[in-house]
Amino acid sequence: MGRVTERRKVIRIRDGAVTSRPDTLVAEEPLEIRLNGKPLAITMRTPGDDFALAAGFLVSEGVLANAYDLQNIVYCAGATVDGSNSYNVVDVRTAPDVVMPDITLERNVYTTSSCGLCGKASLDAVRTTARWPIADTPPVRVEPSLLAGLPDRLRAAQRVFDRTGGLHAAALFSEEGELLDVREDVGRHNAVDKLVGRALQNGDLPLSRVILLVSGRASFELAQKAVMAGIPLLAAVSAPSSLAVDLALETGLTLVGFLRGSNMNVYAGEDRIALRAAAAQG
Repeated sequence: MGRVTERRKVIRIRDGAVTSRPDTLVAEEPLEIRLNGKPLAITMRTPGDDFALAAGFLVSEGVLANAYDLQNIVYCAGATVDGSNSYNVVDVRTAPDVVMPDITLERNVYTTSSCGLCGKASLDAVRTTARWPIADTPPVRVEPSLLAGLPDRLRAAQRVFDRTGGLHAAALFSEEGELLDVREDVGRHNAVDKLVGRALQNGDLPLSRVILLVSGRASFELAQKAVMAGIPLLAAVSAPSSLAVDLALETGLTLVGFLRGSNMNVYAGEDRIALRAAAAQG
């Protein structure tokens, strides 16, 4: 199986001094996801948690909703010309009663580590009907001070980032601020898929009482992945996109951006944030 990091030679220039040394880089390799033997998608990812990644991707695509939908996931033997296993192709086998998506050239998707999902015919094709509508009853309600402390806790849990500086991360926290799970990947969307896939495998969907925190920005795709997993609150350390805000407003998702220290912007679902408490403290 591919390694999470790899070593490459680098020429370093520091204050005019030139040296040569090995550097630790995050690994990036393609992963082909097949659905019941048929090619569905290719994503560029950091090797590791591949089965969870594939399962989470299929949750966001509306194919899987719970552990009973998933029969098994295997690496495909003979994935290379010489018949060896590259560990870069997985086949997801679903239960017999799971409805298969229409796998066509327009529907097939390719994802990159930078922009996420690409290649679908239109925005309507990207929008996926939620199998787990957001339904946190009673509603999750968090203090801004709790949210403010989460980025530092996420950063402290990024073990591979410390060695490479080249990974995104996503984490699930309880409404009390307990770190439940964290995943790293060269792509933000992959890190979220790994979280959601692990939750599906453990029978924990919908994730109706958790906070999803992502490094970087909050794209439409990340907001959709949160909605598809039933997550009520998505927070990002950087900016959201306009479509992410639109989707949050449509679905009832609480969307927080620019979460840096005690500062943050709430773009949607402000009823889950204890704003009066924050105003009183201010």
